[in-house]
Amino acid sequence: MIALADCNNFYASCERVFNPKLKNKPIIVLSNNDGCIIARSNEAKALGFQMGEPVFKVRKIIEQNDVSVFSTNFALYGDMSNRVMSMLSAASPEIEIYSIDEAFIDFTGIDNSMVLANKIREDIKKSTGIPVSIGIAKTKTLAKIANHIAKKRMIGGVLCLDSPKKIDHALNKTLISDIWGIGSRYSKMLFAHNIQTAKDFIGINERWVLEKMTVVGLRTQQELKGYKHFSIDTNPVWKKNICTSRSFGIKTTKLKDIQESVTSHAVRCAEKLRIQKACARYISVLVQTDPFKDKKDYYYGYKSVSFDTPTSDTIRMVQAANDILKIIYKKGLIYKKSGVIVGDIIPENRVQMNFFDNGKSRIRRKGLCKAIDKINQSMGRDKVRILGQGFSPSWGLKREKLSPCYTTRWDDILRVDC
Repeated sequence: MIALADCNNFYASCERVFNPKLKNKPIIVLSNNDGCIIARSNEAKALGFQMGEPVFKVRKIIEQNDVSVFSTNFALYGDMSNRVMSMLSAASPEIEIYSIDEAFIDFTGIDNSMVLANKIREDIKKSTGIPVSIGIAKTKTLAKIANHIAKKRMIGGVLCLDSPKKIDHALNKTLISDIWGIGSRYSKMLFAHNIQTAKDFIGINERWVLEKMTVVGLRTQQELKGYKHFSIDTNPVWKKNICTSRSFGIKTTKLKDIQESVTSHAVRCAEKLRIQKACARYISVLVQTDPFKDKKDYYYGYKSVSFDTPTSDTIRMVQAANDILKIIYKKGLIYKKSGVIVGDIIPENRVQMNFFDNGKSRIRRKGLCKAIDKINQSMGRDKVRILGQGFSPSWGLKREKLSPCYTTRWDDILRVDC
């Protein structure tokens, strides 16, 4: 059996853990620069807030219903996610972290899945304050359906599809658009053929599914029938590319501001490469003006360069990124966004040296990056930084509704007066 543990309204739940007054109150969380809604509590969903909706369009609803609004606090959400995932990992050695708030768990050999699932749920709630729903079934796709029903309709938050009757009932209640792996295009096509539920979907001819939806659609159909195609992946595939990009909090024309942002993005990319013990063969830089307000003068600058030797060296990446920026930057334009992409990623132990490679210098630089990473991981991000990142960037994210980083910053730890 496979279990899917999914945190309920994760971002909103993280905010509630440290502010109990928010219980049963509508909450929305905004995207970078406080632009659009990216998370909603159940109470906010009931008021009609939609994912991706620009916040300026719903100001009146927010004010009328006393909705709590938060900027994204990724430091808090990431730390809370790590706590939840560590508890799930303790429950089973075979776990696939699927996203920041959900994970597949191998329940093979478990005598009573419901007992274990309820214990996991209760322990996580007690230790972190985060509510979790768990769906259990023979396959990943069925576990997704079980989780969806457990979250929406089950009082206990746990559902195990362990009998044909339960599976049949669940498939009848699941719309085709709610099936994991079936996107909006296929949903519309299936609806047009009067295939509206998961039960309808498993009843159609497999050859027709293969023709219309390729082998992926066929595997999804067979998973719904109980045939396992998607196993738990405890060793995720290497990322082919890593991208770090941000829209500016305040649009800028200054090269200095854009240099600081590009330098910071290059630093982040290098850090991510070292975390997964990898190196990149090339680096790209992009800059962009506002495509909506400056349609006539819209500009998208993009250029890539290859490294002689694949690298994760922060200094090399920063130098290369800034060299590219000088080429693509156009004076006088009002820029909205910048980004850095590193690609053609390989494991660091498979890097092929070139004839002119300075081995001693590379080893010293690797030691320097490792020491900086260690300091920043223990003392906080960018405690040791490249000077070109700046210290009080005017281009930084707009986060007017940011909550404290309760678990990752000493100054933000809750104080209790007794």
